[in-house]
Amino acid sequence: MHALYCEHRGWLFNWLRRKLGCAHNAADLTQDTFLRIITSRDALLGMREPRAYLATTAKRLLVDQTRRQLLEQAYLKELAVVTARLEDSPSPERIMQTLQALVQIEAALDGLSVNARQAFLLHYLDGQTHAAIAAALGVSTKMVQKYLIQALAHCQRPLED
Repeated sequence: MHALYCEHRGWLFNWLRRKLGCAHNAADLTQDTFLRIITSRDALLGMREPRAYLATTAKRLLVDQTRRQLLEQAYLKELAVVTARLEDSPSPERIMQTLQALVQIEAALDGLSVNARQAFLLHYLDGQTHAAIAAALGVSTKMVQKYLIQALAHCQRPLED
């Protein structure tokens, strides 16, 4: 193995450098090629054309490296997409603040009639118009206005105490 390395390492390095256009990658792949051969149990048995054997081994490693790079690029691309989605999502702190606000709203609306509570939520949380709320509740828009006044007055009471 030592003789194979000493006789052909320079040739393999130069061949890979021309193929890859990069001395660093050629050096890495040269070492990987010899490592692959060393770890192969049948590597040196009956080897007649060492350069052909080295070139074939190096080509296979190049294919493996290319596949790995393509997989890594696809992974990084997907990771970027997921990260972009997460950046648009609310932070855990923002979610907690929203939940706390909803609990406070629920407590403030406690004791209201179902329709007054529903009108308040539809108008102030969902942004629906009086007409849309009236249609949803099956009442007039005037009644929706009364429900909203009741809800606001009810919410004001705990603050005054």
